[in-house]
Amino acid sequence: MRRRATGAPLTTAGERWAFLVTAVLVLAVVLLVRQALQAPPESPQCPDNDCAEPFSFAVIGDYPYSEAQQKEMPKVVDQINADPDLAIIAHLGDIKSEGACSTAYYRQIKAQFDRFADPLVYTFGDNEWTDCFRPSSGRGYNPLERLDTIRGIFVAKAGRTLGKSEPVTSQAKEGFPENVRYDRANVSFATFHAVGPRNGLAPWPGQTGPTAAQAAEVRERTAAANEHIRATFDTAREKRNRAVVLMTQADMFAPSFRVTADARPYSTIVSTIAEEAADFSGPVYLFNGDSHEYVSEQPLAKGSKWLTTYDVPAVENLTRITIDGDRNHTNYLKVTIRPYFTKVLAYTRVPFIGQ
Repeated sequence: MRRRATGAPLTTAGERWAFLVTAVLVLAVVLLVRQALQAPPESPQCPDNDCAEPFSFAVIGDYPYSEAQQKEMPKVVDQINADPDLAIIAHLGDIKSEGACSTAYYRQIKAQFDRFADPLVYTFGDNEWTDCFRPSSGRGYNPLERLDTIRGIFVAKAGRTLGKSEPVTSQAKEGFPENVRYDRANVSFATFHAVGPRNGLAPWPGQTGPTAAQAAEVRERTAAANEHIRATFDTAREKRNRAVVLMTQADMFAPSFRVTADARPYSTIVSTIAEEAADFSGPVYLFNGDSHEYVSEQPLAKGSKWLTTYDVPAVENLTRITIDGDRNHTNYLKVTIRPYFTKVLAYTRVPFIGQ
């Protein structure tokens, strides 16, 4: 077949048609690229032009662990206080490593919490009470006594935040003042008390299984958490809020879990979250600590192994975020609420200065 010389006129109808089609396609691509480059950023979809004001909150946890982190904590508080976007701080538990469980230490951390310029919500971790039976705790405490102690120190004023004192709804009447919830910017928030590993059911020294008092505490605390989660979703639906944010210490989807022993203590909580999320039209976010390495994923999406582990149906609107902790605690997670954007939450890790 003879090739047409460059610049030669189109002599056949087929050549003219091919040229026309090519020109149209090139023009369409150019217009699409220009439109993409000039497109405005995503704009909020406000009902009746009534947009709730966006705001940000910081999430930290599994901190401070080492003596070095304890010494640097005042600077961390100062840096978070200096962020003008933040309106709330959340600490997801474990205010210490496996060392001393002394009341003096708890009061030291409470003093730092009270330095936060914004309201602070704090949900307990295992290191500050369930693990205090260990010799490394200083003297092998009764964990239930340590639980009473940290409640007396950190939630002495039930229904009020640490840091800047503001009102929140708590389960104080039910005996769980650490479980709080609140609403802001068309989003429902809740902290609930669940700890890792095994939610406090690990046998104490000299025992082959949980004691009667230990098992009763876990049973009552878990029931309270389930009730608290349901109440949070009820409020979100009643107010037609755009999203639900849940926060706890336990990583209920930890990669290291042995299915039967480690997951079972959380089964009713996961079932409650799955059931309520499936009946909620917006996104649901679960923030947790304990595993110390940042993760953002959909744990109950179709095909997830956790569907079998917890015997729940797929839930596509649940995202869980594990924050950095322990030696990885070199940043705070800054979460921005944009109530009427398609993606309600946006989050990024902000490095600590000098680390």
